Amino acid sequence: MGERDRDENSGKFTEEYPPQKFLGALAELGSSGTTDIADHVGCDRRTAYLKLKSLEERDEVRSQKVGNSLLWELVE
Repeated sequence: MGERDRDENSGKFTEEYPPQKFLGALAELGSSGTTDIADHVGCDRRTAYLKLKSLEERDEVRSQKVGNSLLWELVE
């Protein structure tokens, strides 16, 4: 198992894939599917989906069902 960084003050593990990475991916890629965003960020599809759903709950991104996939985009 790889070593993860800890915050010096709190001792908590730092986030490996912070939300800014997903927002940046959408800014660069435009509207994209979960797999494309995961590939851009460098994480697995499930991690990307969970992060994007979290961002959607905070009204920073929105999703649209297209066939069997979700298309994600930044909220302006």
